Amino acid sequence: MAGKMIEGPDGRYIVGTVKIGEKGQIVIPKDARDLLGLAPGDTLLVLVDPKQGIALVDNERFQQFARGVLAVQEETPGD
Repeated sequence: MAGKMIEGPDGRYIVGTVKIGEKGQIVIPKDARDLLGLAPGDTLLVLVDPKQGIALVDNERFQQFARGVLAVQEETPGD
């Protein structure tokens, strides 16, 4: 799949398709792993919306986002 990814106007990419194996496993395309800096042993968070589908989020990025949200809430005066 190398060299075949498509970059959208908003900075997002289409990197290919994957098939679900017999054990429910998928392989994340190399281009996607390279773009996100993912390596063996990294943890991904699986988000599911029955209407929109599945999203995989790098756990470290999600934790940074969550810490940022909590920090803003701590700075906001209470009622």
